[in-house]
Amino acid sequence: MKWALYSTVVLATVFCTVKSFNQFITESQGNFLFQLEGKVDDSNSNIKDVDLFNNGKIYPRINSLVLKDYFRFYKVNLNRNCPFWKDGSHCAMRYCQVESCNEESVPAGLKIRRKTHHENENRSLKYLESSQEIDCDDHESSNNELGYLNTTISASNMEDFALWQAYDDAQDLYCTLPDEDGEAQYVDLQLNPERYTGYKGNHAHKVWRVIYKENCFRPENLFDAYVSSSKLNGMCIEKRTFYRAVSGLHTSINIHLSAKYLLSDKNSNLLASCGSGTWGPNIEELNQKFSPDFTNGQGPDWIRNLYFLYLVELRALAKASVYLEQEEYYTGNEKEDVETHTAVKNFLQIVKSFPHHFNESAMFSESFYGKSLKEEFRKHFRNISSIMDCVGCDKCKLWGKLQVQGLGTAFKILFSKKLDNLLAPANNNKFVPFSKKNFQLERSEIVALFNAFARLSTSIYELENFRNMMR
Repeated sequence: MKWALYSTVVLATVFCTVKSFNQFITESQGNFLFQLEGKVDDSNSNIKDVDLFNNGKIYPRINSLVLKDYFRFYKVNLNRNCPFWKDGSHCAMRYCQVESCNEESVPAGLKIRRKTHHENENRSLKYLESSQEIDCDDHESSNNELGYLNTTISASNMEDFALWQAYDDAQDLYCTLPDEDGEAQYVDLQLNPERYTGYKGNHAHKVWRVIYKENCFRPENLFDAYVSSSKLNGMCIEKRTFYRAVSGLHTSINIHLSAKYLLSDKNSNLLASCGSGTWGPNIEELNQKFSPDFTNGQGPDWIRNLYFLYLVELRALAKASVYLEQEEYYTGNEKEDVETHTAVKNFLQIVKSFPHHFNESAMFSESFYGKSLKEEFRKHFRNISSIMDCVGCDKCKLWGKLQVQGLGTAFKILFSKKLDNLLAPANNNKFVPFSKKNFQLERSEIVALFNAFARLSTSIYELENFRNMMR
């Protein structure tokens, strides 16, 4: 009897010890979320302000906005070959597949082939080429006034002007535009939510390694894929911004996959073409991605980079608000188009109310070095947009391309001299009426910008959900 009682006490003690140890491990790994505080690097804001602003004001609005038809359908080409290495690796699991949308489900207004900014330039050029030039001799014979000024421009000169304009426009492009891709097709983003698909391993890691090691700016003699915060502080602000933005994007994607993790699968065969799964938050996966214990202490800094990227894209939306408020958001459904336009204007008013926006004016001086660094910055990021074609999972590729284009559009807005000139006051210190003539965003850029920012907003919101679960 005494032995049985003793055994029970021992077993109870062991059980409580194991339970307390597991609880201690979970709490120690989750503490990094509760320790996220203080100033966001290279900004005038802090994490608490961003959390309150995003979770209370931005998150509900932006996630309602991207449900609108204008933002729901994204044009993309998922069939491009990887331009950097020959690799036939492709995710065969059904959750990697993109659900195609029926032609009838795409709003009629989106299917109308509307002329892009670049096509309008070409059309103007062809018109001028086909028009007859005025003969100088004939004109002089009929008008002998002293000081006659010949204002005609030859077709060859107009072609040169168009080439110069195309070159200038290219300086603002950080990504290829799917609107100009003949093989691009519309995808319904609501049918293809971003979540864990099972795509992982060497192939997935290779894509990120190439992005970090071959395209991000790095200190000399650094061979690790990731750059620690202490090493980043020795780089100029432009190079720090590039690295933190890419790291923030990587962090955001990993948070999405942890928050929408495949918890169970009714059909246990992931390769099957049918069956459904259950997705939800996975604290263990989040710890593996960001706990200092598993990331050599770097995980919390990666999350701070998410906040930095959030501020970068928030600033881009605020800066482009005068442009975005004039957009039609045309889908062919008049009632929804009016609602979308109103919702965008209301959302942008909230965006502009944030008191501590990112300051891009300190970047890229007008010196030769500043201009060459800006071009290198643009080429590096354009390279990253091409690397997205190397992703072996179609659904991952879809969201990767969209979020990279969204960030590229934010860079275009922040660093475009054309937009700066349009927003600058005239000589009398009064702002002139804004015109879209010199600065243009294609529909795919606007859709990518809003959806990419919605993903960042969701990531920060999910971090708060994880904190609540840990509490």
